[in-house]
Parts: sequence; structure tokens; C-alpha cells
Amino acid sequence: MLKELTPKVIHERLAAGEALTIIDVREAWELAICHVEGAQHIPMEAIPDSLAHIPREGDVVIMCHSGGRSGQVAFWLTMQGFTNVYNMAGGIDRWSVEVDTNVPRY
Repeated sequence: MLKELTPKVIHERLAAGEALTIIDVREAWELAICHVEGAQHIPMEAIPDSLAHIPREGDVVIMCHSGGRSGQVAFWLTMQGFTNVYNMAGGIDRWSVEVDTNVPRY
């Protein structure tokens, strides 16, 4: 089953000092428009070759533009045995509405 966290909950956890790993699976051109500070960029197609860079300890949040691609990646990672992976519900688009209105919407 796919686990999800809203951008607001992610922001609250980060503000409280929790160590969350955020992985942005969008394309480079999307990242050039906007990003979440501190997120690690691993494009969706590079995820299978990047498993060694994804921690198995601590919570890992996968994000994209609206939550579709990140949901696919989060689900795939759970199929690879990851138990600590969450999809960012609504992606950076929802982040720009709920958390930081200075993040451009596209």
C-alpha cells in the first residue's frame, strides 16, 4: 500500500527538526522552474540505477509535480523492499499552495 504525506505535514516535520530525505523525481527543466530547498534530484528514469543513494533508514519522501510520477516511484521502491518511503501528495504544485506561495506553479 502506498503511504502518503501532505506537503503541509512534510513542512511541519522539517520545521520540527525531523530528518526527512526528500527525493525530487522531476525532469531537470522542471527543477529549473522551482524546487523544494534541500531536496535531492534523482530523475524518475534514474531511480533503478540509484538505489544505493536512497536511504533505507529514516523516512524518504518522493516528490514530483503533482504526485503521479512520485507515486509510481514510491510504489516501485516499496516493491524493492523499502518500507520507509512516502509519496508527497499533490507534489510541488500543492506545496506551492499549502506551504510556500513563492514557489512558482507551472
